[in-house]
Parts: sequence; C-alpha cells; structure tokens
Amino acid sequence: MKAWGVPGYTETRELGSGASGRVVLAVHDGTGTPVAVKYLSDRLRSDPAFVQGFRAEARLLGGLRSPYVVGLYEYVEAPDGAAIVMELVDGIALRELLKQSGQTGPEAALVVLKGSLLGLAAAHRAGVVHRDYKPENVLVAADGSSKLVDFGIATDHGATPGVAGTPAYMAPEQWQGRPASPAADVYAATATFFECLTGRKPYPGQNFAELALQHVEAPVPESEAPEPVRPLIRRGLAKRPEERPEDAEAFVAELEAVACSAYGPDWEEHGQRKLAALAALLPLLFPSAGGSPATATAFATTSLWAPGRRGWLGTGVALVLGLLVVLTQAAATDRTGGAAALSSFATTSAAPPTGGPAPSGTASGSPSASASPGASGSPSASPSASVSASAGASPGPGSSGTAVPPGPQPTPAPPTTPPPSPSPSPGVKVRSVSVTSFRQSDFTAAQVSLAVDASGPATVRLEWFSSDARGTLGASEGSMSFPSSTAATARTLTFRGGGCYWGVRATTTPAAGNGAAVQQFLIRRCEIR
Repeated sequence: MKAWGVPGYTETRELGSGASGRVVLAVHDGTGTPVAVKYLSDRLRSDPAFVQGFRAEARLLGGLRSPYVVGLYEYVEAPDGAAIVMELVDGIALRELLKQSGQTGPEAALVVLKGSLLGLAAAHRAGVVHRDYKPENVLVAADGSSKLVDFGIATDHGATPGVAGTPAYMAPEQWQGRPASPAADVYAATATFFECLTGRKPYPGQNFAELALQHVEAPVPESEAPEPVRPLIRRGLAKRPEERPEDAEAFVAELEAVACSAYGPDWEEHGQRKLAALAALLPLLFPSAGGSPATATAFATTSLWAPGRRGWLGTGVALVLGLLVVLTQAAATDRTGGAAALSSFATTSAAPPTGGPAPSGTASGSPSASASPGASGSPSASPSASVSASAGASPGPGSSGTAVPPGPQPTPAPPTTPPPSPSPSPGVKVRSVSVTSFRQSDFTAAQVSLAVDASGPATVRLEWFSSDARGTLGASEGSMSFPSSTAATARTLTFRGGGCYWGVRATTTPAAGNGAAVQQFLIRRCEIR
C-alpha cells in the first residue's frame, strides 16, 4: 500500500530518515516551490506522547520568525498520517563538514557559532530552550551561512522534563535533571564551537557515566583552543549556569567583541568564505544534488560505574536513571567493582545531511534546508489541539487532521541467519559466553554483540524474546546460530511483540562453562511517558 503523502505536494526523493520518521524533498503542486516534508512514523502515530511532541515541534516552528531557524509552511494531520512542511535549505550538516575537514579554523567557527546562536536567540526570546544543539543540528548553506534546525525535544524555559539531550554536548545541569534554561543551550553551542576549533569534543568520555562526570567536574579545556577565543570557551563551558552568558543573545555580543578584536572587522566575511569552500567539497550532500538519503538518529550504549565511586555518583545515578534503562544479566562474570551494563536512548533527532535552514529573509539569501527526522527523546508538553499553522509565505493551502510522533522510517528487514557452523572440533572447551553490547536501534529492532572465550571453534546459538516483566524472557521472537569466531559482529534483531522488555540469551555448543549469557532492557516506547 502506498504511503500517505501531504495533499497538494509531489514527493521528489527522500533526504534522510531516522528511527521515528523521514524527511523528503517535495514540490508544492500549485506554485512549484520546493519544500522539505517531515513525516511522522506510522508506528508512532498511536502513541499520544509522540503525537503531542510532533505537534508541539510544529507549533514552535510556527512561532519563530528568524532567518536563522528553518521556517514552517504548514502542519498537516489526517487520519492516515501527520507531517510538518518546512522551508527547504540547500545546505549540509556541520557534522559532515567536520568529518571531511576535521576542523574549520577560528573565523569559520565563529561564523557557525554566531549564526546558530542567533537562531537560539529567537527561541530564547519565545521562552523556548532547544536542549539538543550539536553539529548534526546546524546546517551550512552553499554561501557559508549557518542555521539551526530540529526542535524535537525543545521545552519551555524553567520546565523540568527530565534528563535528555546528546551526551557530548549536555550542560552539567542537564545531566542533573535541573530546570531547562537558555544557559544550557549556550553550553552546547560552545561545545560545538570547541569541536570546530580543535576537531574533537571538549570531553573524551567513552560512556555515559564518564561523560557525565567530566561535564560536571572536569576543568574547562580552554588551553586547547586558540588563545584569542579562549574567553568564549571559558565563559560558555562554565560549570555553573549563572557563570555563563544568560542567553544566546548575550553571548552573541561577547562573540562579536572577541572576534573583531582578534581577527579584525572583516572576520565574518572571511569565515563565511571558508565555510563556503568547505561545503563546496561535499556537493553530493546538498538536497539539490540528488544524493542518497541517510539515516539520522543517534543512540548511546553506556556503562555506569559501581556506586560509591566519587561522592557525586550516588546523586547522578538517581537522576540519570530517568533516562537509562537497566540491563539485567543472568550469568554475570565476576568483576571486582564491576560496572552494570546499561543501554539508553541518549539523543533525539539528528539533522539529515541535507537538512535544515531558515525562513524568508535569510542573511545568505539561500533556500533553507529542513529539520531532521529523528526521534524525540522526551517530547515537549503541548496542548492536544491540532495545528495547521503557517510561517512566512506558505507555498500552498493549509490542511488539518490529527497529530502523530516525530518522523517515519521503514521497518527494518528481519535479520538474515548465517549458515549453520560446522560441528565443533573434538576437545574444544568453551570457558564462557557473554553479551558485550545490547541496545535498541529502532522501534522494532535491537543490536547485540557477544564474546566467546573458547579453545577452538564452537557454535553460538542466539535467541531473543519480548516480555512484559523484568527478569522474565517471555515470548520467543527469533533465533540464529553462527560460528564463535564471529560472535563480536553486531547483529540486528527484529522484535514484533508488544512487550516492554526485550531480552537475549546466548548459549554455545559445546556448552560454555558459565552455561549461558542473558540480558534484558526496557524499551523506549515504555520508558517515555
């Protein structure tokens, strides 16, 4: 059956997709105006929380009139689907530029920071905190101008929606679940600015707990940035929100003073030219180029240190548990002071490589690229009334219907089962089998990796289950067998049951000394309220 489309628009191609939706390039039939349409996943339309969050995102975009934020044309709800129709920006994500070049140089980094801060300033004036500023959500147009996209988990200033965001860019107060404030967006913008300057994130933590501790306690790494811009790094990454600029607009004033003093009155022109040159190296990623779509939702697998390590952790664990889901492990290997494995949905939507700029009046004059299709980690609270709003010059008549959660994505194909491995050699001894990674990768899929300690070739049997109870594997969802030599290879498991807990069990032939490895976690659909 053909997927639902917004009436009055002809879809050209897909720009990007994520766990909860997709963004497509389309043309308004009446005017020929190119637009970006963000569709809500069919799988999420029955979830009121996701519907409310998707509707809130459209309402927020409709209220922001800034050349530095992607513009809303209309929000459409109907019995068969929901979509946000946005202005199309012919640009690429800052993340792609950093992948290509490693770093941008000081003047270009300052241009990126200023453009997206001006987008944040529009939100802050409206009483909204973005909460997920990162390179994926900053778009660079062909002329070097930059714009902010993706308000999937934005919330009201002062609200306490819980721990949410992208770990590498979250302010200390975000980790602690404190009320949302513009100072948290200033922190995330500065972390991205640092990455543009140095080619790496401010803190190198390899898991959720390490990042939390570093963002809360580690010194600001200002010495790694060029000396002229260190005051901006020091101010923007201050541990206490009251020590940072109070909002994005205040930070722009500080940025301009530092930039002019360090790089002269033409710094912005020079920086914009540098960004344009970097963007020109990636022509196939622009919407106008017709490149391949890309997935755009990030997840994090984390390890939480054992309680008692540093006084802060006891409080941090209680706060982070609002976001994390605990994995149980039945055949746990002995580890002194060992860490409990955890899997979490740690971010929201990520801008498609061709997504997201601003409304009419953009400083660059370029068309705008759209926001990303990723999932909202913590949908913003909003009234349940449906929205059919327009911002700027709408390309066509508005529509109405009913809302659904952020962005659709095709159901992943069932995992392919490798051919059975040959019978184990006589005398092979399997000392242990363990689950090294198990996390949700989509709303019907998870990824798992194993480790097998054996003296020779063995066969691994992996089974997966869904259940409504923690500690009980429940109904079988599938199984596969493969050689122990490939156990570390990540495998995608498809879950079609309705349980809130997903689990796996791994056994070997010959039998492992520890019998089996079992893990289980609570899925996001049941975690998000």
